[in-house]
Amino acid sequence: MTLSQFILVLLALVGGIVLGFFLRKKLIETRQQNIEEQGKKLIENALDEAERIKKEALLHAKDEEYQLKLTAEQEIKELKSVIVSEEKRLAQKGEQIERKIDLLDKREIDLLNREKGLSSEEIKVQSRRKEIDSLVEEQRMRLEKISGITRDEAKQLLTESIESEARMEAAKAIVRIENEMKIQADRKAKNILALAIARYAGEYVAEKTVSVVPLPNDEMKGRIIGREGRNIRAIEAATGIDVIIDDTPEAVILSGFNPVRREVARQSLERLITDGRIHPARIEEIVEKVSKELEVTMREAGEQATFDVGAHGVPLDLIMLLGRLKYRTSYGQNVLQHSLEVAFLCGVMASELGINVKQAKRAGLLHDIGKAVDHEIEGSHASIGADLAKKYGESPEVVHAIAAHHEDVPPEGILDVLVQSADALSGARPGARKEMLETYVKRLEDLENIAQSFSGVEKSYAIQAGREIRIIVNSENVSDTDSVMLSRDIARKIEKELTYPGQIRVTVIREMRSVDYAK
Repeated sequence: MTLSQFILVLLALVGGIVLGFFLRKKLIETRQQNIEEQGKKLIENALDEAERIKKEALLHAKDEEYQLKLTAEQEIKELKSVIVSEEKRLAQKGEQIERKIDLLDKREIDLLNREKGLSSEEIKVQSRRKEIDSLVEEQRMRLEKISGITRDEAKQLLTESIESEARMEAAKAIVRIENEMKIQADRKAKNILALAIARYAGEYVAEKTVSVVPLPNDEMKGRIIGREGRNIRAIEAATGIDVIIDDTPEAVILSGFNPVRREVARQSLERLITDGRIHPARIEEIVEKVSKELEVTMREAGEQATFDVGAHGVPLDLIMLLGRLKYRTSYGQNVLQHSLEVAFLCGVMASELGINVKQAKRAGLLHDIGKAVDHEIEGSHASIGADLAKKYGESPEVVHAIAAHHEDVPPEGILDVLVQSADALSGARPGARKEMLETYVKRLEDLENIAQSFSGVEKSYAIQAGREIRIIVNSENVSDTDSVMLSRDIARKIEKELTYPGQIRVTVIREMRSVDYAK
């Protein structure tokens, strides 16, 4: 073998060894990779199996818990029924024992009456009676031991149970009777109101629907009447107001429901008296002139009101109606000033609540706009005002707030409640409707003192200018049934001790509060 052949053989051998080494290494890596993949699959299968076993265990535990709960509830029901039946049986036993005791007491009295000169038969009876007494006492002791309460405690429990049931039945009867009486009272109240209006409407009309015009002398009455009454007829025809000339010295009375027309008639008559020229043509001229001036005055008053409130873009017709409210009063309170107060109050509350202040002021200013024409149009002033606001393009929110401010329709939003509250505040404040502050405060204090005199009352608040009192009671000491009786008792005491116009609403509030703290 030559040297070159030997080298070739040697290189082939070395190449074979190297190739075998790399092939072996590759085979080992492939096998190791397969083993790792199998291991991962085994681990994943094991985890899935463990999760499945865990879920099955949880479901099994929940089933067992549910079964245990059902079993426990069934046992509790059975135990309650056993207790109830045992209580009934014990009550019956107690009644039997009571009857036996009464019978034995009667027999004891008879035996005491014949104590002297006892015969052998009577001695036996006395001995038998003692045996019966011991048996009764033994039976009583056993009954007390079984029930766990003494005879006096049983009587007390029975008395309390009967009293509670009686009060509950009485409260239910009161509620039922009140519901029946409300239906009858509504019908009867309408008849009473109609009768009262028929009797006393004259006093109100005389006070609120007349204006008095002073005269320089009584001779002026004849000039106002004129020849064959032509002057007075001209005044009445031009103004639509009745002119009353009676025995009142140096005065003429103007009567009419429309306050604007009455104001026109008053100013016109004053100018005619000052001028001295009183005849039909002059009367018509003065009335027309005063009417135009009064329209300007009303427009200026309405514009000033909208300017003060900041309600821009109010239609001229609504401004004129606002100006008419300057000559309208309600319970002695000027309606225009009342509307301004309500507007400002609505604005303050709206700003605190973070809602539209301008819209709230606008609703408050227009809420009584219906009173400007309520003597000409049938219906409540709230519904009339809502129709007017809708007619002149006010927003639906403002229209509904006007309609709902006396709950003619139910409130639907915050704005409705704001107008209601502001209206009540303006009308109820001391002095707003000719009520002295001392009288106002005294009535509120008397109402709260009467409520506080009853047990179980925690706090009492007189609201709505004394037209309502709200009472908060302790829920642990006063039950729902007791609340009905408490409101009735307080109302009866108020009727007995206080003198007030209208009616006072008594509201008892009972609530349960549970408070805890997360630490």
